[in-house]
Amino acid sequence: MRNGNGRLVDLSGQSVVVTGGARGIGRSIVELLAAAGADVLIGDLRLEAAQTTAKEIAAASGRRIDALPVDVSKFDEVTRFRDETVKLLGKVDVLINDAGWDQLTPFLKTTPELWDKIIGINYKGVIHTCFAFLPHMVQRKAGCIVNVSSDSARVGSFGEAIYAGSKAAVVAFSKTLAREHARDNIRVNVVCPGLAETALVDEMNEDEFARKILGSIVNAIPMKRFAKPEEVASMVVFLASDASRYVTGQVVSVDGGLTMVG
Repeated sequence: MRNGNGRLVDLSGQSVVVTGGARGIGRSIVELLAAAGADVLIGDLRLEAAQTTAKEIAAASGRRIDALPVDVSKFDEVTRFRDETVKLLGKVDVLINDAGWDQLTPFLKTTPELWDKIIGINYKGVIHTCFAFLPHMVQRKAGCIVNVSSDSARVGSFGEAIYAGSKAAVVAFSKTLAREHARDNIRVNVVCPGLAETALVDEMNEDEFARKILGSIVNAIPMKRFAKPEEVASMVVFLASDASRYVTGQVVSVDGGLTMVG
């Protein structure tokens, strides 16, 4: 059913934070949020790219789109980012954690330094942002969090042992927050994308080992292709909206049928 604005998903009057929103799936999330009427604050380590994204989407949509630098793996940066965000937007209705990073490497060829980087961005980054923004939502007795995990969290993935583990941690963490904060009228859900046509995947394809792995995954996908960023983003935005107001603690795969987890 469409609302008075003609939108299937309406986020008018909502202020949304998107980490990792400069490119790829994150950028598509920001585009769809703006199309749904939201004002958006992009938090990204790539500030120049984030500012360009914000400027382009604001011009196309007429919505307020801002960008601030943040390294989600560093808690002091996240708290500074939270303070600046609330000052700019006045309130935060929705937090979307899309920031992520990986390097396809067999487990026995990884290093403790690589473990720390992957876990710091993919898992601790989500802990940091949730810990920073949740008190604001609890105080307002309203809010929504959508964490972007990965299908590797559900079934594992060759060459991604640490990444898959960090993303699985995000799933369990999110379910726990959903239980703890349902009483505060705060919903927490997870989207698990399969592989998508993003700059990160393009970078992975530069490595011969990664290229072989990615090729084998395509062959295993029933739909025989990677996702387009907007195909993942549409599920994220649905879960961020009141169209899913009775949905919390759920994990949704967007993967072309790769896992078909029951």
